[in-house]
Amino acid sequence: MTDYTGIARLLSDRPTDAVSLDWLKKAHNAQLTLCEALEDIADSLPANVNRQKCMYAAKTLIPLVNGIHRYEEETVFPLLERIASGDRELIDSIARLKFEHVEDECFAEELTDTLTRLGSGDGTVNAEAAGYMLRGFFESIRRHIAFEQQFMLRGTGLTS
Repeated sequence: MTDYTGIARLLSDRPTDAVSLDWLKKAHNAQLTLCEALEDIADSLPANVNRQKCMYAAKTLIPLVNGIHRYEEETVFPLLERIASGDRELIDSIARLKFEHVEDECFAEELTDTLTRLGSGDGTVNAEAAGYMLRGFFESIRRHIAFEQQFMLRGTGLTS
């Protein structure tokens, strides 16, 4: 089972005054771990749902996603924008990532509701729809992280 207390600790240790690539790497790893848990839940539908895993994921999802997004938007992106100094492609990529943050946060709210209902044993959850929802969310998060790591950070020399 995922160490959700580690996620809370990670978020409480979030740097506020400088870019920490070490912290961002840990945050990305925490998101990818959560994606694995969400994939496990999707694979378990409809008959073998681990209700406890659903509740833990529901409890963790919004704080993790929002905490990482705030860090990127308040610390990482402003630094990248300064480095970009007229690089239209980088500026457009940052704008795209910010828009994806909004979409991901809205999706996380809907998914949290679904996970809570799955975790409580609410029989009204459509398992097929929940599976699509879970897969859509974790695939989107994985693509977002891959883009940030491969193009945004590596392309600017910020990677360690």
